[in-house]
Amino acid sequence: MPPTAKKPAYQRILLKLSGEALMGGGDYGIEPAVLIRVADEVRAVVGLGVQVALVIGGGNIFRGAGLAANGMDRVTADQMGMLATVINALAMQDALEQRGMQVRVMSALKMNQICEDYIRRRAVRHLEKGRVVILAAGTGNPFFTTDSAASLRGIELGVDLVLKATKVDGVYSADPVKHKDAEYFKRLSYDEVIDRKLMVMDATAIVLCRDHTMPLCVFNMTKPGALMRVVLGEDEGTLVGADHDK
Repeated sequence: MPPTAKKPAYQRILLKLSGEALMGGGDYGIEPAVLIRVADEVRAVVGLGVQVALVIGGGNIFRGAGLAANGMDRVTADQMGMLATVINALAMQDALEQRGMQVRVMSALKMNQICEDYIRRRAVRHLEKGRVVILAAGTGNPFFTTDSAASLRGIELGVDLVLKATKVDGVYSADPVKHKDAEYFKRLSYDEVIDRKLMVMDATAIVLCRDHTMPLCVFNMTKPGALMRVVLGEDEGTLVGADHDK
């Protein structure tokens, strides 16, 4: 790193991407241009020496809760959703590897022919070696979202910050696309998020972060360089944590 370069504020992070984010402007599936852009952003951060883990949702392919709402057995629907996250993880792995990065996909469900089993100590070792670790299949359990998986894995892996990538600049009191007068929050405590029902992540994920004092940043991944600015500790997104007032 050049002497004048800024140093990262965090040494190990976990980035949570929704499956829907991978659709780009489409209605289904994976948009290659989105994979390329995300891979470039991650590569830039890893270039600073930051250790990066990823959790990717599967909503661009299947949403377990949505299928269950239409009559499918909830456990079966959630298992299908977990498999969708593995598809997305493999796609992201390929995009990162094409940019010269070392990547490991680790699944909470056993599927040894295509990726590794998630083992915490092994995941930490991969991170220490500078490999990007993509954590697939959620927690491996039905009824838990990939938001909860991100919080859980972040705590297990001892990351410094969990980042929730969205399409807006941070946390608002309401959907800013539908409500132009929605209030923007720069800092929030965990309890404020829960009490206000701000839908940053699901309640289980927020409670996990709160109980283990894991800071959370919600930011706009569609803004070029936003991930880098968060990692450098710059003024980007909404920070949720025990020590932050509104």
